[in-house]
Amino acid sequence: MTVHIHPSVDNGVKQGSGHFAGGTLVCKCHDRPVKVGITGDVAHNHACGCTKCWKPSGATFSVVAVVPRQNVTVLENGDKLKIVDASAVIQRYACTGCGTHMYGRIENTGHPFYGLDFIHPELFQEQGSAAPGFAAFVSSVIESGVKPEQMGEIRARLKELGLEPYDCLSPALMDAIATHVAKAKAA
Repeated sequence: MTVHIHPSVDNGVKQGSGHFAGGTLVCKCHDRPVKVGITGDVAHNHACGCTKCWKPSGATFSVVAVVPRQNVTVLENGDKLKIVDASAVIQRYACTGCGTHMYGRIENTGHPFYGLDFIHPELFQEQGSAAPGFAAFVSSVIESGVKPEQMGEIRARLKELGLEPYDCLSPALMDAIATHVAKAKAA
């Protein structure tokens, strides 16, 4: 049985160009698609198993990365964007036509990731953004219907693709969170 992770990585992780200057994210609508401009390359690109992230049809994981919020500009058809869950930490702006999440923003200035917007790099019209480098919240795919006995096969496939599986974020991101919390406590 072939384990499907996400269409953008199932045939192998495509490495970034190393000099991606940004591009345009486009939703799945054929009529009046939402377009969001991104300046610069993405960071911390990863496969995410959480149940909040948008996944294209047939995907077990989303692929999500971050960019500085000042690098995100709605270019076209922003009237179609609506926040999916106003109570969530990440305010995910989705197209009301096709349901595609275009970007997610954290408004809590005390949050460790405040200032970063979450995007789905597979929505870029252009090629060359930084490649996914790990998998986060892997066990969470069970919450979306994956059978627990499939997890060994899923983790093996992630490793085969070069996406180290974690049941949290990567160690570097977990260190960043802990550093932010420690500094806030000391203040």
